[in-house]
Amino acid sequence: MSDRLAEAREAIDKVDRELLAAVNRRIELVRGLHEHKVATGIPLRDPGREDSMLASLREANTGPLSGAGVDELFHHVLDLTRREIHGE
Repeated sequence: MSDRLAEAREAIDKVDRELLAAVNRRIELVRGLHEHKVATGIPLRDPGREDSMLASLREANTGPLSGAGVDELFHHVLDLTRREIHGE
């Protein structure tokens, strides 16, 4: 295997681990928010918040991921988070 290939794979593996850590941290944060909402009677889902979050992420995105890609990625993250917390 070439040095370039090994370096690229190592860099990708590092980013994958960072993504994994970030998703796990996000789930922990959302779980804490969920517990607060349940305790205070606040509705668990806020579609307006989700829409504004996606719009903000699309605006912050500098690419090369497309705006549609941002939406798709975070829809998956939101769905995954719900399943992990609620078993949906």
